[in-house]
Amino acid sequence: MKRKTLNNIIYYAFVTFLAFIMVYPALWMLSSSFKQPWEIFSNVLNLIPKEPTINNYIEGWKGFGGITFATFFKNSFVLAGLNTIGTVISSTLVAYGLARIPFVGRKIIFTTVILTLMLPMQVQIVPRYILFSKLGWINTFKPLIVPAFLGGPFFIFMIMQFIRGIPKELDESAFIDGAGRFGIFYHIILPNLKPVITTATIFSFYWAWNDFMGPLVYLNSPEKYPVSVALRAFSDPSAVTNWGAVFAMSTLSLLPVLILFVFFQKYIVQGVTTTGLRG
Repeated sequence: MKRKTLNNIIYYAFVTFLAFIMVYPALWMLSSSFKQPWEIFSNVLNLIPKEPTINNYIEGWKGFGGITFATFFKNSFVLAGLNTIGTVISSTLVAYGLARIPFVGRKIIFTTVILTLMLPMQVQIVPRYILFSKLGWINTFKPLIVPAFLGGPFFIFMIMQFIRGIPKELDESAFIDGAGRFGIFYHIILPNLKPVITTATIFSFYWAWNDFMGPLVYLNSPEKYPVSVALRAFSDPSAVTNWGAVFAMSTLSLLPVLILFVFFQKYIVQGVTTTGLRG
């Protein structure tokens, strides 16, 4: 019994140590956001500020070029919100079609969807930029929002796996009762997709919120920057950077995704594990 207790103590101590190492960068950033400018890099290892201040948040919120971080946060919420709505709706519809509706070329389309998962983002940037440039979409939100309404390969595959686990007998019963394809989807399939749709919503919002490369490539005007790009523009290598303000705004930028994770953690676990078991 004593040996088991000792093993438990060692195990939890080791896990706690690893957890501290993983969250240390976030703790350091949070601590630095309350430090005086002279203390940030001269007192690196100390997580407790000697002279705490909220001036970094006040100065950081002012932004740059006459544009406050309220504008950048608004842009991020618009991009992430619309991107999430478009991705979830379109991916769910496409996944239902590929999983339940038999048609010529379904396997080819599904294979193409899977192959797009293997294409690195760097390979897609140049052809997509040329296309959006010819459409006149550069320096607008359209390149960052419109593609989301065409489905996301990862989410299509994830939702397809979930749909395959729903008994087809339910579809057949509804069809006998006179329901069409859309009726079956709305009344039978969709109510059973709550866990995986919630998971897709969380991941989609998280990825859209943290997206840096897309806005950096397609947006030129600072007033259209989301938080991810604004933070990079806030730190000027050619001048003196107010790192306290940078860390303060970086800390605020983590709050939406942190709140989302805390309140919907159980749905993430449920959606991922159930999707892995189905199909």
